[in-house]
Amino acid sequence: MARFHPLPVAAVDRLTDDSVALTFAVPPELREEYRHAPGQHLALRRRVDGAEIRRTYSICSPAPVPAGDGPQTLRVGIRLVEGGAFSTYALKEINVGDELEVMTPAGRFTLEPAPGHYVAIVGGSGITPVLSIVSTLLAREPKSRFCLIRSDRTAASTMFLEEVADLKDRYPERLQLVTVLSREEQQAGLPSGRLDRERLVALLPALLPLEQVAGWFLCGPYGLVQDAEKALRELDVNRARIHQEIFHVDAGSSPASAVQAPAHSTVTARLDGRGGTWPVREGESLLETVLRNRSDAPYACKGGVCGTCRAFLVSGEVRMDRNFALETEETEAGYVLACQSHPLTEAVELDFDR
Repeated sequence: MARFHPLPVAAVDRLTDDSVALTFAVPPELREEYRHAPGQHLALRRRVDGAEIRRTYSICSPAPVPAGDGPQTLRVGIRLVEGGAFSTYALKEINVGDELEVMTPAGRFTLEPAPGHYVAIVGGSGITPVLSIVSTLLAREPKSRFCLIRSDRTAASTMFLEEVADLKDRYPERLQLVTVLSREEQQAGLPSGRLDRERLVALLPALLPLEQVAGWFLCGPYGLVQDAEKALRELDVNRARIHQEIFHVDAGSSPASAVQAPAHSTVTARLDGRGGTWPVREGESLLETVLRNRSDAPYACKGGVCGTCRAFLVSGEVRMDRNFALETEETEAGYVLACQSHPLTEAVELDFDR
């Protein structure tokens, strides 16, 4: 089970005018709990006027080696969201020495180092988990190659510009870097403009031997990830090789369907080895029902994006309002997002421990 621990802030690094990197110091007794795979994320928690705020941010630092100690530090990248309660706090108020409540790592947008040719298509802050993936892969697996295609508004708004440049200098033959700026012309490279489906369909075959790519990693805003996936499917890329993580989903990106729920429903949930059964109130998601009775239920975004509340549907039927976190194989195997699930049968059973 994911758990929160207070971690001290060891460094605050301004990346751009609207983004920052926070580094947390991990004490020796917690290093195994914060051992992470490249591409995983952390949920950060704070309380304001008695209300709890949670936000999920991807780890950008390399993953620790499997046989070694867990990480001594963890670094995350945070971009300011207009009106964002947590991102505004992170950019304007957090200082070195402050303590934040940090959940242990979660997420399945990961790549364990293995030989092969890999590609990432990222937009904006979508570079954050991919930075961990590519730095870990190239350091650990000498028979690997990586192509990073990134889209940003301008050079000044590009997160982790120096870190990516350092990787390119360190692995010039194994890291291919392609940058597209949507609002600024570059002296060299691709013309400015949006990296949409049509452009990717034309660009990717010219850049890469598509049939040799072992894995595609798409990360960023909803529109870019959807366009990239459509382009790859149009180019006959095997769906099993495509992995995605979406940031910044607009409320209207996937409208919720009307749910015809039974008049009275119960949810039975197994969580950290203990179970319970509770009535579902009208309009509640299953996560909200569980949280009323078990405050330790895992969640971060409640928007169907991060996947922290993933649970196995043991019995009953549910309907998810939206899903931007689970792969097709996971839903087919019986997993659901509790934050987006509503009962369609009088009894539903979830297992958060699987």
